[in-house]
Amino acid sequence: MKRHIVLVGLPGAGKTTVGRLLAEQLKTAFVDTDGIIVRKMGMPITRVFAEHGEVKFREMERDAMTGALAGPPSVLVPGGGWAAQPGQLEAAHQSSFIVYMRAMAITAARRAGGDGTRPMLVGEDSTEIMRLLLKEREPFYQKADCEIKCDIKPPDQLAAEILALARERGLVS
Repeated sequence: MKRHIVLVGLPGAGKTTVGRLLAEQLKTAFVDTDGIIVRKMGMPITRVFAEHGEVKFREMERDAMTGALAGPPSVLVPGGGWAAQPGQLEAAHQSSFIVYMRAMAITAARRAGGDGTRPMLVGEDSTEIMRLLLKEREPFYQKADCEIKCDIKPPDQLAAEILALARERGLVS
């Protein structure tokens, strides 16, 4: 791999599942910023949000991505809100191929809502929250190098599509 592959999109778009499959196919590292934060803080993301707030979480998320982007080319999966932080996508473009995993709000809500692990969705109408998040974040997501639709296709097919796109651009052999 010549560059990182960064997957962005709503919670529930399939970034983590597809990212793991893609990293396996590429025989490269998989980095999930939520996982880094959980290990560092010793608590689940919902507790980080509850005890430290969203501002602190976003700071930790930025730091985790900055560290990952400084490392060897890998498949990187930041949280759904990382891309909507000013300057983050622009900085990542220098060393990364960024893929927007586009999912409809209802699909993302169905996949992500209800298990209590997504702090932005706890205790609310997850479909309505996803619609609001999509409206807020999509202008940022659309700055990605390309996008793939993730509502119907299975994860292995999505990983294969991303791999094909990366090959077309000469980023992997």
